[in-house]
Amino acid sequence: MKKILILGATGSIGMQALDIVRRFSEYFEVVGLSAKSNKDLLEKNAEEFATKNIHLGAEGLAEFVRETDFDIMLNAVSGQIGVEPTLEAIYKGKKIALANKETLVAKGELIMREARKYSATIIPVDSEHSAIYQSLKAGRRSELRRVILTCSGGPFRGQEWTLERLKGVSREEALAHPNWSMGKKISIDSATLMNKALELIEAVRLFDVNADQVEVVVHPESIVHSAVEFCDGSVVAQMGVPDMRICIAYALFEESRYDLGIEPLSFFDKDLHFREVDSGRFPSILFARRAILAGESMCEKINRVNELAVDDFLNGKIGFLDIFTKIDECFTRTD
Repeated sequence: MKKILILGATGSIGMQALDIVRRFSEYFEVVGLSAKSNKDLLEKNAEEFATKNIHLGAEGLAEFVRETDFDIMLNAVSGQIGVEPTLEAIYKGKKIALANKETLVAKGELIMREARKYSATIIPVDSEHSAIYQSLKAGRRSELRRVILTCSGGPFRGQEWTLERLKGVSREEALAHPNWSMGKKISIDSATLMNKALELIEAVRLFDVNADQVEVVVHPESIVHSAVEFCDGSVVAQMGVPDMRICIAYALFEESRYDLGIEPLSFFDKDLHFREVDSGRFPSILFARRAILAGESMCEKINRVNELAVDDFLNGKIGFLDIFTKIDECFTRTD
C-alpha cells in the first residue's frame, strides 16, 4: 500500500485521482487531502477515504505537507501556491506527481536543483509533459534533438475567430474547451494559449533542454499528447484518448500501467491535423520564449501577472485580449 497525499483534492485532477484510488483501493491509502475552498466536498472525500488529515485553504499547505507521512504527493493545486508544498515534499525525498505547472514556471531551476540534491522524484502529470517523459524512455538524452509540444488550440483555434471577434469573447465562451474538462483558470489559459506558454517554460526546466529545442504544434484532436525527435530522425510520440486519468495513474503507479477501463483509441474514425501557432492572434508562446531569455524572475513575473489577469477576466473587469496586453507590459515595466 502506497500512502498518497492529494493537494487540490476537490478540483478536476484531484477528483480523477480519487477515482483511480477508488478503482485500485488495494494499492493506495489516502493519508491527506487538501482543498482551496470546497469544504463540503473535501469532508465528503475525507469520509469516503477514511482520512481525518485534511486542510482547507491556500495558507499553511507547506506545513501540512511537512507534517504528513506519505509516499507519493499529488500536487494538483492551481497557481503559484504550489511552490512551497512541492519544496517540502522534495526536502523529504518523496515522489511527487506534479500537476501544478506554475511550480516549475516560477521556481523551476530551484525545484530541479533541490530535487537532485534530496533524491526526490518528480513525475509530470500534465498530459503533454507526461507524454514527453514517457517518450524520452525510447532513447538516450544525448540523442535528443527536439521536443514537440502539442497544443489543442483551445476554443478559438478556428480562423473565424479574428482579433476583432476575440475582443468581445465572453467568459462562458472562453471556458468552453472543446476537448478537455478542466478548472476555470486552466481553461482560460488554454483559450489564450498561455497554458502552452507556461508548459514550454515547464518543459525547459523539467527536461533540461534549450527553449529553441521545443517546438509548439497545434493539434486540435488532442490524440498525440506530445512527442520527441531523436538525432537519427526518429519521432516517438505518446498517443491516446484525451483522458487525464492515463497520465495521473502513470504518475501514481510510479510508471507502471494498469487497466483503467478507458475505451481504446480507434485509428479508423479520426483525421489528425497539425499546424503552426498563430502568434498574431495568440502571442503567448512568444511571451514564454522572451521570458526564458530574460531569466527565471521574468518567467515568475509573467506567470503571476497572468494569474491576476485571468482572475480579472473571469470577474468581468477586463476583456479577453487585455490578458495579452497585461502580460506584454511585463517586459517594459520595471515595477
